[in-house]
Amino acid sequence: MQIGFDNDKYIQLQAEHIRQRIDQFGGKLYLEFGGKLFDDYHASRVLPGFEPDSKIRMLQSMTDEVEIVIAINANDIEKSKVRGDLGITYDEDVLRLMDIFRSMGFMVGSVVITRYGNQPDADAFRKRLTDMGITSYLHYSIPGYPYDIDGIVSEEGYGKNDYIRTSRPLVVVTAPGPGSGKMATCLSQLYHEYQHGIVAGYAKFETFPIWNLALNHPVNIAYEAATADLGDDNIIDPFHLEAYGKTTVNYNRDVEIFPVLRSMMEKIAGESPYKSPTDMGVNMAGYAIVDDEACREASNNEIVRRYFSAAVEQKRTGVEDCGLNKIEMLMNKAGITANLSPARSAALLKAETTGKPAGAMQLPDGKVVTGKTGNLLGAASALLMNALKGVSGVDDDVDVISDDVLEPICHLKTEHLGNRNPRLHSNETLLALTISSSTNPLAELLIDNADKLRGCDAYFSVIISSTDEKLYKTLGINVCCEPKYEQHRYYHK
Repeated sequence: MQIGFDNDKYIQLQAEHIRQRIDQFGGKLYLEFGGKLFDDYHASRVLPGFEPDSKIRMLQSMTDEVEIVIAINANDIEKSKVRGDLGITYDEDVLRLMDIFRSMGFMVGSVVITRYGNQPDADAFRKRLTDMGITSYLHYSIPGYPYDIDGIVSEEGYGKNDYIRTSRPLVVVTAPGPGSGKMATCLSQLYHEYQHGIVAGYAKFETFPIWNLALNHPVNIAYEAATADLGDDNIIDPFHLEAYGKTTVNYNRDVEIFPVLRSMMEKIAGESPYKSPTDMGVNMAGYAIVDDEACREASNNEIVRRYFSAAVEQKRTGVEDCGLNKIEMLMNKAGITANLSPARSAALLKAETTGKPAGAMQLPDGKVVTGKTGNLLGAASALLMNALKGVSGVDDDVDVISDDVLEPICHLKTEHLGNRNPRLHSNETLLALTISSSTNPLAELLIDNADKLRGCDAYFSVIISSTDEKLYKTLGINVCCEPKYEQHRYYHK
């Protein structure tokens, strides 16, 4: 990818801006952290040059000033809500996040269980935290939230919540996922801080939409595509336009809740420091874009990826409310089609000429390679091998893995492991390549160049197996599939 984002500049600007916001409130800031603190692969795809761990690295530049509080909704504990990307429950993810933050040198002060109402599983989780020596607090459901301002900002509202003891100037409030009560936790803390005579402030850190890019900039459209299943929209911030005469972009939910939030802050502190939702944000990503055209191109590709992802999800589940129609509208707005990548047409052509599932990938130099289903390798495996040859300078017709290595594995699968399909998945192909590397220098060369495929786009004429898709994602390859299966079955793995 052509670099379009200066990651070092972003980290410097972001840290400086947060410190300024801390000073604005006299040395104490509660920062609601939306999105992912690390592994932000969406940002790295639409802002080429943005490192997936940029935000956590930024916080590491001010580690001694940071304290982390993790919020989790008691109802999510009770329902055993699962993070789709990791396959673990939210309560397990709290522990995972604590381990990661501590390993990076951060102080994880406590866990707050929000929307608490004597849920048995929430009680069990709190006991588990206590047994581990982890401090936890309870925040309760408040009648009339969020519109009954007088009831919320009172002893019977925020006043009933536990006061979270913090010691650092920057308190980062994060969570396993959305709906965890991060904003309510921050505002509850503001109430208690002022009750204790401590001046404190609140701010919000959301990377997207980027407030100082145009509403219809592909970067912002790509974010709308990424959240299409939620039915939310990017809109012009009317409060910022009225207050300053400047056009900025914000999320519709933040705009809708702002009058309520402003009233809460006025009741807590006597006045609101913010005139608009944009004022509340601390995101400086827009100032680190160094090649706008590169970011536009990357974002357009991401919109198309989201289209195929939604189309496949609809095919897999039969549920039509997955945002596909909205993404099609967003593609029209961006002036792009599903044929944006030359890899798609190459994959479809290969499938048509061979009569079997096929795939294609555009390599970093722009060259498109293809792979077809064979007797020993599936389309994903064949494409992976040809792509590795392409970035390694090895001719396509060179057999790097001999049939003598592949055939025993295929035999093992069908005769001993109960598989009907003898063809190797891409992870099995990589293992075969590794075995071959002990005697074949070309195999070792291909393995050494696997990182060069990171960020490439692969298109397939059918929905590939979850095993192949997982391996491709592990290698950093973006996967798009036509929304159809190779075989007519009722159940697909």
